Amino acid sequence: MSMMRKLGLGLIGAALAGALVWALWPQPTPVDLAIVARGPMQGTIQAQGVTRVRAPYAIAAPITGTVTRSPVEVGDTVRAGETVVAVIQPADPALMDARARAQAEAAVAEAQAAVALAETNLRQAETELAHAATQLERGRTLAARGTIAQRMLEDIEATYQAAEQARAAAESQLDLNRATLDRAQAQLMGPQALFDPSAGPGECCQRILAPQTGIVLAVSDRSARLVQAGAPLLTIGNLDEMEVELDLLSADAVRVPPQARAIIERWGGEGELEARLRRIEPAAFTRVSALGIEEQRVRLRLDLLTPPEDRPGLGEGFRVHARLILWHEEAVLQVPQAALFRHGTGWAVFVEEAGRAHLRPLRIGRQANSHAEVLDGLAEGARVVLYPSSTLADGAAITARDS
Repeated sequence: MSMMRKLGLGLIGAALAGALVWALWPQPTPVDLAIVARGPMQGTIQAQGVTRVRAPYAIAAPITGTVTRSPVEVGDTVRAGETVVAVIQPADPALMDARARAQAEAAVAEAQAAVALAETNLRQAETELAHAATQLERGRTLAARGTIAQRMLEDIEATYQAAEQARAAAESQLDLNRATLDRAQAQLMGPQALFDPSAGPGECCQRILAPQTGIVLAVSDRSARLVQAGAPLLTIGNLDEMEVELDLLSADAVRVPPQARAIIERWGGEGELEARLRRIEPAAFTRVSALGIEEQRVRLRLDLLTPPEDRPGLGEGFRVHARLILWHEEAVLQVPQAALFRHGTGWAVFVEEAGRAHLRPLRIGRQANSHAEVLDGLAEGARVVLYPSSTLADGAAITARDS
């Protein structure tokens, strides 16, 4: 075999051996890397809420009667002490059947007869009083002359006083009988007889004025109807004074600090709205979730701080999304949560150094927005592996995956 042939076969064998070694040599694992850095960090709670007018006025009927058709509609602007929002008239009397009407007519006839008799008695009493007055005047004249005894004059005066009292009693009886007649006649009055068409607005009905300047939020019924005292008529509110009502799990509510700041998102308009926590109600209530689980929830109320002109169209009962800020710090050393994994009883990450992954235990603090606060174990600027696989070992060769 010639020298050239041997050299060629040697080169081919060396190439095959090199290719085999290269194929079996472990390749660096491509990974995603992130840099540990300082930045703002805040803890939040997301919740759905409903807008409410802060101090709505619910107007109810002050008396029992017939409320006329509502003079206002939902959305109308009203002014305190000027706008008439409801008019209530006295209730119509109940209709009488034939028996009741006959009894009422008989009562009227009886009262009329009693009045006539009382008038006769009064005229008789006045006649007797006039006669007694004449006798008294004559008796005093005769007694002054000494014609009759003093005792006889006293009897005449007593007779006059008795006649005067009889006339007063007859007059009182006539007034009583006339009142009885009026009461009996009132039983026969129909609904139309109760109202005087020539009477002014305040003489036959009661007008209710708006107690607050604002907008009509709800009208219970626009039609005329009979209402009892205390029946709801309408609700008035001022959309410039709005709040957001939302409820949280009781375990989340205890984490919310007093006067917590909130961001209102997805309210339908552009931008975000500012709000601040005003009150956390002290009593929780039970609500069944969509999965059938009973939850103890707490209601929170937030004041809207954004001016009305910057939230056009936002009204009563609108659905919004609120982001409550539990805490906020400007410069926090943080690592992505995607880089963390359990190591013993704590946490660890893989740090990239010179193309290799090094296991690094660390201690973390608060977590928020897919990041965790680094308390110990990592320095700023370190490059950590995101989503480390279970096959990645300490010291393994790695390379950054092309983005």
